[in-house]
Amino acid sequence: MIAHRFTGAALFDGTRLHPGAVLRVKDGIVTDSGGPAEEITLNGGILAPGFLDLQVNGGGGHMVGRTTDAAMLAALCDTHARLGATGILPTLITDTPEATAAVLAAGITAAKRHTPGFLGLHLEGPHLDPRRKGAHDPALIRPMTEADLIRLLDAAQHLPSLMVTLAPEAATPDQITRLHTAGVIVSLGHSEAKYGAAQAGIAAGATCITHIFNAMSQLTNREPGLVGAALTHPVFAGLIADGIHVAPETIRIAMAAKPERIFLISDAMAVAGTTLAEFTLGSRHILRRDGRLTLQDGTLAGADLTLAQAVGVMITQAGVAAETALAMTTSRPASCLGRGNRLGHLVPGRQADMVHLAPDLSLQAVWRAGTRVL
Repeated sequence: MIAHRFTGAALFDGTRLHPGAVLRVKDGIVTDSGGPAEEITLNGGILAPGFLDLQVNGGGGHMVGRTTDAAMLAALCDTHARLGATGILPTLITDTPEATAAVLAAGITAAKRHTPGFLGLHLEGPHLDPRRKGAHDPALIRPMTEADLIRLLDAAQHLPSLMVTLAPEAATPDQITRLHTAGVIVSLGHSEAKYGAAQAGIAAGATCITHIFNAMSQLTNREPGLVGAALTHPVFAGLIADGIHVAPETIRIAMAAKPERIFLISDAMAVAGTTLAEFTLGSRHILRRDGRLTLQDGTLAGADLTLAQAVGVMITQAGVAAETALAMTTSRPASCLGRGNRLGHLVPGRQADMVHLAPDLSLQAVWRAGTRVL
């Protein structure tokens, strides 16, 4: 395979921006070796690691659900690669035990096939608090049983990563500890928990918070809630930065309180990568209007967002430095998964998953293992 030299753009390596740097790629791997190479000159902007999206509910017209198979997961990875996310956690929203088992089986098959871009799975529910259901079907929300736990523990042994969003009201501290011990990334969310209960969940092994500020108990003067626990404990937290789910002013407050462990998610739905104006979530109709996805009663139902757009919001509306916003889509989610030694950086020896952002932060090109996909 021909080696390539990428020039003409600032290089973000996952931690720092390097203006005028040259990136060399050979056989799909970043290298520091010399020798002949074909030069690819970029027209300004930033060359960064491919984005990592840990909450992807759908795309290309499809939702992750009971009919999902390994081929559909591969297609979903391809759809989001063209949107800039070269690694994703396909995410199942609250569903039946049968649907959960089917998606776990599909994910295990996708992992065995070494599906490009497949980082594992994220199960958002069904072990949530119906008082904070958001767009989840309340009829399917339920506490975690021993059978549920055993299914998750088994799946975790066969997936690259498994993230599970649960409410501390719907799972015991012992269940959380057993999940954490098995390598599951336990993320607290869709919860009305008071600060003490959230703190107990973190002490038991939860290491992440799902879409901070949304579908959770809020920070108030005498009861900090789950938001307060997220901001005062060394856990990671996903953020939907579309300017709709969380106000830019609130984002600035969160970044001041927790500058190192917030990362960006798309919370993408079936419409991602399409021109669809509507779709169904279970039996419910979801409308796509003016950058929003909502149920017919106006409840937000996921986001109409790419991570490149989220980076733009963080920089232009929330006033975050470019290095920080880019880390929030690359090295930080990699660290959340415990895979920072393999993902989220452009350094010698790593796979050449890359995005090129124009000076206006729009997505210009994407490479996966050195091969251009956009």
